[in-house]
Amino acid sequence: MSALWELTSIEAARQIRAGIISSQDLVSACIARIGESDDDIHAWRHFDPDKALADALARDELRRHGGALGALHGIPVGVKDIIDTDDMPTELGSPIHRGRAPQANAAVVDKLLEAGAVIMGKTMTTEFAFLHPADTVNPHNPAHSPGGSSSGSAAAVAAGHVPLAIGSQTNGSTIRPASFCGVFGFKPTRGMISRRGLLETSRTLDQVGVFARSLEDAASLSDVLSGYDPADCMSFLRARPSALTGVRDDPPVEPNLVWFALPFVDRLSPASREGLAEVLECLGPRVKKFPSPSSFADVVHHQQVIHEYEMARALQTEVDDHWDLISDSLQPALQRGLARSDDEYAQALAMMQTMEDFYTEVFNEYDAIVAPSAAGEAPLKEAGTGDPIFSTLWTFSGLPALTLPLLVGETDLPVGVQLVGAPEGDDKLFRTAAWFTRHLDAGADEFCDDAMQRAES
Repeated sequence: MSALWELTSIEAARQIRAGIISSQDLVSACIARIGESDDDIHAWRHFDPDKALADALARDELRRHGGALGALHGIPVGVKDIIDTDDMPTELGSPIHRGRAPQANAAVVDKLLEAGAVIMGKTMTTEFAFLHPADTVNPHNPAHSPGGSSSGSAAAVAAGHVPLAIGSQTNGSTIRPASFCGVFGFKPTRGMISRRGLLETSRTLDQVGVFARSLEDAASLSDVLSGYDPADCMSFLRARPSALTGVRDDPPVEPNLVWFALPFVDRLSPASREGLAEVLECLGPRVKKFPSPSSFADVVHHQQVIHEYEMARALQTEVDDHWDLISDSLQPALQRGLARSDDEYAQALAMMQTMEDFYTEVFNEYDAIVAPSAAGEAPLKEAGTGDPIFSTLWTFSGLPALTLPLLVGETDLPVGVQLVGAPEGDDKLFRTAAWFTRHLDAGADEFCDDAMQRAES
């Protein structure tokens, strides 16, 4: 029998609704799990077990009195420490904001509470969600990085501290740590989830991301967080089909997939290169391979321009008043951002339309792009949080992206495979991902059967 902390959020919510377990049971199990391992992992910046238990008790009382129960009723969730909470500090990974106490919750926190979640605490982040690493280590091997910037969220889910966590992505801050920590990570279509109350480093590129230990859990959390918010300039009103419905539906026909030979594919580790080749072989005629369009290399430059230009202006107060408290990792990017011209920035923004036209053509014919989630397994801690380059193209255009924990690297650490979908096609992407994993599982079984037959002959 599985320990309570091992339950998926969907199964745990079902058992809580049925009275098989209580929220207090589940939260207590997660608190014990955190107590066993977080002195080593450092996934949490702020953790208040007494408050979590009190909130769980309140959820149980509501159920006992016949109250309406949300999709995440009684489920423990971690929240990245760049997302405002009105009852916990939000310190943005910087000593400049030590003890910062927001007056209001971020939109996603209100969504979690409306769905009945128990917010366990704030997970560790890199400084201002950029490159300077947090203290968090990879739960699979503490000598290695968990990735960034959503370091604590990915590590907390991987370590069994919580079944769900939320983070963010401006370049590769959800997909990369999820890949390194061996969990599911999802970055939705830009505008699907409100960013109100989220640290702004790039109003164009910032997005909320989710972490889970199952595909269904990631879809369920995405559904809870989605919705229009007039306070977010990128949010849009159009209704979206349910991602959870998508992951549970069979595609009407087998999906058509595409693989681009990316201009930076030489950065892949040998084990990742081999693992991805096996994935593509297993997909057979369902995947078409194409050379990389020349625009992909240009996008990497334009993404950096937008990120640095906007970040330098968003953090202008910190630059002016607290320069000496900004890390050596961040200072050069801020200096470049301040030096970038308005014309350079405008040209980078114009590239977004070019790429939108390109992806319209791609997704008229194909259901998803198959890509690496990261260059390989997690690097050693002292080497930094890893290269985000394999998320840059898709984040730039606001495309939905999923990383699936399917491969292992040279030292048996996890490595993800990324699927990228059409804008506003998040439900279809989840449906394709469910087919993708089933297809690969069936292919692996067939491969093993063939190998056994060869060994016996």
